[in-house]
Parts: sequence; C-alpha cells; structure tokens
Amino acid sequence: MFGTLKENELQSNIKISGFHLGKILPAKCEYQNMYLQEKAKLVDKSIPKFVPITHPDGMYYAMRHLLDAGGKRLRPSALLLAAEAVGGRAENVLPAAVALELIHNFTLIHDDIMDEADLRRGIPTVHKKWGVPKAIIAGDALYSKAIEVLSSAKSEPSHIIESIELLSKTCVDLCEGQWMDMDFQDRKDVTEEEYMTMVEKKTAALFAAALKIGAILSGAKRDVSQALWDYGFLAGTGFQIYDDVIDLITPEEILGKAQGGDIIEGKRTLIIINAFSKGVTIDILGKSNATRSEMSAAITALKESGSIDYAINKAISFIEEGKSVLKILPNSEAKKMLIGLADYMIARKY
Repeated sequence: MFGTLKENELQSNIKISGFHLGKILPAKCEYQNMYLQEKAKLVDKSIPKFVPITHPDGMYYAMRHLLDAGGKRLRPSALLLAAEAVGGRAENVLPAAVALELIHNFTLIHDDIMDEADLRRGIPTVHKKWGVPKAIIAGDALYSKAIEVLSSAKSEPSHIIESIELLSKTCVDLCEGQWMDMDFQDRKDVTEEEYMTMVEKKTAALFAAALKIGAILSGAKRDVSQALWDYGFLAGTGFQIYDDVIDLITPEEILGKAQGGDIIEGKRTLIIINAFSKGVTIDILGKSNATRSEMSAAITALKESGSIDYAINKAISFIEEGKSVLKILPNSEAKKMLIGLADYMIARKY
C-alpha cells in the first residue's frame, strides 16, 4: 500500500469561490459546530441504552464496534434538528435518531466487507476483527434493531408506521445504490447521469429520510416534511460528491482509512468519470498494490485536468440548492443549524 500524501500537495492550489479547500466556514460557524456536537452527544449517550451488551456478548460487541468508535453522527443530528425546526422536541424523536445511526453503521459494516477494507474510523473493520460471517450477522442485527428502536419514538402510531415504511423503502434504495456502485467497477462506460442516480440512492436517500422522519414524528405538515426531505436529498448528494474529493486529498491519519481508496478499489466516481471524458488515463484504477508515487501521479493528473474542481463545484451547487429549500421553515435556531450542517458538508476534511 502506498504512503499518505501531504495535504498541501493538493489543497494549496485548489480554491472554491476564492476560499481554500477546507476553510469555507468562517470562525462564526464554530458555534454551529458546537451545537451539532451537542446533538451528536445525545445520540452517543443513547446508544448503550438502545444497544446494550447482552448475550451473546460477542455479537453485541461487534454491533457496537464502529458505533463506539465515534463518527460524525450527521444523519441523527439532522433528524433531531428537523424535529426542532418544525416545533418538535428532540428527546421525543431520539430513538429515531439512534435508529438512523444504526442503519448507517449496518451499511458501513457491509460496505467494508465488500470493499475488503482493513480500517474504518482508524480502527480495524468489523470483518477484520470478527471475520466475515460474524460481521454479516452484526450488520443484519443492526438493521433489525434499528426498526425496533424507531418504533419506540414518542409520536402518534400513524406517524411511527409512516416513518418505518419510509426507512424500509430507503434501505432498499441503499441496496440498489450499493449494487450499482459495485456494478460500475466492472464497466468503463459509466455516465455522469448513472453516477448521480447511484449517489442519490446510496447516500442522499438516507439523509433525506432522516430529515423527513424527524418532521413526520413531530407532526409537521406534509409540504414541510417534503421540503425537509428535499433538503436532505440535495445536501446528501453534495455530501457524497465531496466525499469523493476528500478520499483523494485527505491523509490517512486524518481520514481514518487508506487515502485514494476509491482509486485502488476501481470506483467510478464523478471525478474519474469527468477525467475519462477529457481523455485522462488513470492506469492504477483498481490496482490494489499501487505505490505512493503512482497514487501521487494519479491524483495530480486528476487535479490538473480540472476534474477535482469540477466535483467540488458540483457539490457546492447541490448544497446551495438544498439550503434554499429551507425557506419554507420559520426562522429558528434549528433552521440556522440545518443551514450550518449543509455548509459543514463541504467544509469538512474527513
């Protein structure tokens, strides 16, 4: 495996609307970050309650492995913010927020198995620690536990049923998106439109569901809950596109997994698709034993072709469109935080 690239090898020359990459948020957004961290702490404290270590304890340790390692908790935080933005109470929908995090971690366990990844959040992946068969069981158990936890939210029964139906449908979208993502690795003719469909299903759908479920459980009107779904869908799309950028520019010690992993896994990201359309050749695409110098040359080629900038600008456009949808909401602290959350999605470094 190749070594990590220095962050400034790329970041020093990539700018977004006059800002250096990773410095989009002004200092005044520190408060927003702290607010989001408080939401994440609520979720962290609730995880042991909803997923206690019981018999067989090995299975529950495997289920909790990535959960206890931390994480950004963006989806559950978004759900809590959506609830507050429509006049609901975060504590009433906290079980739903935890359920979203369980679903997210279920997908991570299975993704890591399919990608044969060794690290996640800086620690060994579940299948590396417990083996593939037990990792599959742990992921399946998280999925089932999520539905159980969601059903305990304090809301009208009809709202809970609607939320469970939405989450179940979203999980089918996630599977379709993952299937497409894996399918693309065997093709050289993946189009940008196909990539966008994959992203919408694999990533955006879960963000959108989080926002809408928070609104539904809090009794929001349908046009409001739909607007929050739209916001989550657009912001989630921008999040994934920007995630493809982060995979290339962030060192392993910050990223928590191998830098340039998408390239060595042969993934057709928007960056790769755009570069191919310009005649750029990435010889190490899908090469698991790529050297540091080979990876450095590949990333430099993607930068010089303008394909990284192209993806960054796409991500920004989705984020900005998502924020505009929030105009339907009355002004509130929660609305400000949702806007800040969208900004964070294209300002983060991991």
